[in-house]
Amino acid sequence: MSEDAAAMKADHQGGFAKTVTRSTCCYCGVGCGVLIESQDGRITGIEGDPEHPANFGRLCTKGRSLPLTAASETGRALRPELRLTREARREPTDWSLALDHVAARFADVIERDGPDAVAFYISGQLLTEDYYVFNKLAKGLIRTNNIDTNSRLCMSSAVTAYKKALGADGPPTCYEDLELARTVLFAGSNMPYAHPVLFRRLEEAKANDASIKWIVVDPRRTDVAALADLHLAITPGTDVALFNGMLHHMIWEGLVERDFVAAHTAGFDELKALVRGYTPNMAAQICGVAETDLLRAAEWFAASPAALSLYCMGLNQSSRGTDKNLALINLHLATGQIGKPGAGPFSLTGQPNAMGGREVGGMATMLAAHRDIGNAEHRAQVEALWGVSGLSARPGLPAVDMFDALAEGKIKAVWIACTNPVHSMPDIERVRKALRKAEFVVVQESFLQTDTVPYADVLLPASSWGEKAGTVTNSERRISRVRAAVEPPGDARPDWWIANEIARRLEARLAGPQAHDCTSKLFGFASPKDVFDEHRTLTIGRDLDIEGLSYDRLETDGPQQWPFPADAASGAARRYTDGVFATEDGRARFHTTAYQGVAEPADARYPFRLLTGRLRDQWHGMSRTARASASFNHAPEAALSMRPEDAVRRGFKDGDLVTVTSRRGKLVLPVETTDDLPSGTVFAAMHWSGQFLASGGINEATIGAVDPDSKQPELKHAAVRVEAAKLPWRLVAAKRGDVLALREAVQPLLAARRYASIRVEADDLVVVSAADVEADAQWTERLHDALGLARGDELLEYRDARRGRAQRVAWNGELVDGFLLTGDTSPAAALIEQIRTAAPWQGPRHAIVLLGGDTPVRSLAPRVRVLCNCKQVTQPQIEQAIATGAGLDELKATLGCGTVCGSCVPEIKRLLNTTAPA
Repeated sequence: MSEDAAAMKADHQGGFAKTVTRSTCCYCGVGCGVLIESQDGRITGIEGDPEHPANFGRLCTKGRSLPLTAASETGRALRPELRLTREARREPTDWSLALDHVAARFADVIERDGPDAVAFYISGQLLTEDYYVFNKLAKGLIRTNNIDTNSRLCMSSAVTAYKKALGADGPPTCYEDLELARTVLFAGSNMPYAHPVLFRRLEEAKANDASIKWIVVDPRRTDVAALADLHLAITPGTDVALFNGMLHHMIWEGLVERDFVAAHTAGFDELKALVRGYTPNMAAQICGVAETDLLRAAEWFAASPAALSLYCMGLNQSSRGTDKNLALINLHLATGQIGKPGAGPFSLTGQPNAMGGREVGGMATMLAAHRDIGNAEHRAQVEALWGVSGLSARPGLPAVDMFDALAEGKIKAVWIACTNPVHSMPDIERVRKALRKAEFVVVQESFLQTDTVPYADVLLPASSWGEKAGTVTNSERRISRVRAAVEPPGDARPDWWIANEIARRLEARLAGPQAHDCTSKLFGFASPKDVFDEHRTLTIGRDLDIEGLSYDRLETDGPQQWPFPADAASGAARRYTDGVFATEDGRARFHTTAYQGVAEPADARYPFRLLTGRLRDQWHGMSRTARASASFNHAPEAALSMRPEDAVRRGFKDGDLVTVTSRRGKLVLPVETTDDLPSGTVFAAMHWSGQFLASGGINEATIGAVDPDSKQPELKHAAVRVEAAKLPWRLVAAKRGDVLALREAVQPLLAARRYASIRVEADDLVVVSAADVEADAQWTERLHDALGLARGDELLEYRDARRGRAQRVAWNGELVDGFLLTGDTSPAAALIEQIRTAAPWQGPRHAIVLLGGDTPVRSLAPRVRVLCNCKQVTQPQIEQAIATGAGLDELKATLGCGTVCGSCVPEIKRLLNTTAPA
């Protein structure tokens, strides 16, 4: 299709033309195609693109809510901001001054301390063109390899394992394999939450063929585990022992494809000697599962006509992540489950363009087009293509090491783009110290409401989803176009443009007055298309060759997979179909993977195993998803999940505040009990940050240990203790209004309390909870003002000093508009319901102060959980319908749940299995 066809004009509505722009979703690595509706310069709606081969029109609840995240400019970075000293406030400035200042400060550091005294920390959410310019700026101009990405936190173990075992990065599989697989092994992946659109395809395949087997390896009973034919609830971190035990059984029972092993692999004998010691009984004991279940998993996998493994952060985010990946790939190689339809090890990418970033070499340990920094021939190839000399042969510092070097003063200046390390890195107090120590910090960001923005000496406003153009590569190696539907707000600019403009200035400064005019040669890009064309020239002859692709080809033929060489009619769906791998001798490599325990085992002082993971409707640090109030319906606030028996033994009940402490830090969270966890294990979602809590979130407690090969940090497991938080003073406050503005006003107050939390109860209602050792009247007044609660005649106030009780209720006519309660906060639920329903107060105003406490006026139902965001169907509604005998089809027909995006269907199926009919 043409560029014009990609932006289709529809009928005029309300005097303005409605435009539909074909683009790509900005969340996970599924890479869903979207049709963005816009009108009068604003994004007004979204639909899945029925022509896109990644999703065929499907979208998840996060994707469907994207227009809501773009509805307001509140909280957006709209102007460049600059401060000249750390003591000063950042002040708005123009682009010229901001770009000149960044270039000058970086040049000062480079000239004084050398190129490795600066660093770049970028993001898998950048477009490939953005990534390319940053990579060329760091490695080609400055001559430092200190450029890493938050993909280090999610995909680097998978990358390293693919390269070690198969010879090259990149999944050998494709999305079509989801329908063709006969056995599916999920390892550390809760697909209904993390990759819901792909999970829809698996659900449909299994519904059409009940003989398909699902095996789930996960300590938690997630939605996919609850629907599995076999759930291996292993002890956290024991994946390697499990896979070794499965391989032992395969070898013992003659289930190995010996012809494939002999013809296409190397190293099997060494691996066989290792796994001889991993008897199924021993492996099962290490993993805490039944030996019969381990044997069944091994037999299903090996005997299957097509076995597909799907894995994600549960394997990757580990100090032994590479070994976990390799041990799983060993199973595929031993059974020949690779290079054929429906089979293969499929690493599911966590970010929209983590793979595109790897393609251009946007990590500290690689060069463009899957080249190696330590390979002199590879460096010479890039030098020739870029027209430079002297690329550094020293690998750069990966993420954890980079911030350690910043804290130690080895790195002086850092440029952070489109990522939020003060929230997402492990042991985040270390990251805070690093940024406080840095001489110069640049933050390039679309949103002001992140934990990293306050550390910026210069803030560069970047355009966001729906406002920028380029390409991304999804989990099946498919390259899709991203197109701008509207202009960015304020002075925001595309990420590639910002990096390119600073690179021009920096090159002129570093070249000196005697230099030739070479800026146009290195950074003469005028559009994303120019960047893409240069990128594809670097791929020619490489494993990811895309010489045959261009913007024009992507317009006419749609999204394409790589490799796509010049003479190809289409991209390659699968790799290694001929049994020839990307190694020197064409053989895949088995690797000996000994189980070495976890980085931080539980002990007497820290007896609980902490797990982290995702929520269904939030994404990463919530800088975007939290702009849509509907994203809070399913999980309204941060909590610590614990098994009921563990909670009872410690005297905890749901809602109690507890202190979670590790060897690095601590935070306070409310408890919620669940049967989905094994005893001795607790769980916290990774999304919540200092934008919603008095702490920085669960990464206050996680450990900074990294995998020795991939340098990926251990973000999934840590040892913690959980104790009652002795915080007798309590506060609950709420206000109806602009949610983004209220959050912005309240957030700076959170850190002053031992516990504080912001949650969104409805489209226009913010609730603040706080607890501490003692009251702080000044802080309470500041919160009152931040919420904009009324004063004078519109504020009803009640105090009971004897009971330590104070109530303030703000009115808007006969409607309750907000409140602030201290001491006895039991009326809060009823007041919140009063505000949410927007029902006029019946009776005298003074009677409202008697809500809750000793003399409740009436009992109102607490907030109910919304299970289906698209149709706003609650869990009690679904449970009541199930109790009357309704099945899934009837629930869809009568309530509408599960009929739009389908994200709620796995949870509905769980309820169908657990709710007894009346």
